[in-house]
Amino acid sequence: MKKALVFLVLVALIIGGCGASKDYVAQQIADSEGRTGAQIAGLTDKTDGNAAEIAKLRSLANELSKKTDMAINEAKGFENYQIIWSGEVNFDFDSYAITETAETILNEAGEKMEAYPGAVIEIAGHTDRTGSSGYNLMLGEKRSNAAKRFLSDRFGISLYRMFIISYGKDKPIATPDEMHAASKNRRVTLKVWGRL
Repeated sequence: MKKALVFLVLVALIIGGCGASKDYVAQQIADSEGRTGAQIAGLTDKTDGNAAEIAKLRSLANELSKKTDMAINEAKGFENYQIIWSGEVNFDFDSYAITETAETILNEAGEKMEAYPGAVIEIAGHTDRTGSSGYNLMLGEKRSNAAKRFLSDRFGISLYRMFIISYGKDKPIATPDEMHAASKNRRVTLKVWGRL
């Protein structure tokens, strides 16, 4: 009888302990489900945001594709173009001001552009070796833009017919040991491309 009583007490303790353990486990599961639910909601928000961003990027890609197709259609026939006139204007040290001599050459370029309405012009800026590469690239671009602005103002040439680039000091025509090398390298080269 004593053994049976001890056994019943142990069973009662185990059953009571299991009830407490079940409540603890149930609480832990509920907390874990809550955290998981919050993480899923956060991921859903991020996914929705990513989907919107992807849709926006697709729209931009489609727009860019249409513009590229338009540009290709506009450019058809340019493979038949060749240089029909070329010239060069020089600049003073660290300057992008158009000189009187430069005006004469730019006038020739403008007249050629007027004579060939379908022609385009390539305007490339160059500098001497003085200064940093970054500064010289910027100065070459200013020189190209000065020539472009002159042609636009003086001849009314549309901007889409003029293409500029700056090489800075990277493409000299005169080496440092040549006489007046620096002044020869401070230039803008002009090439009118068209069909003959």
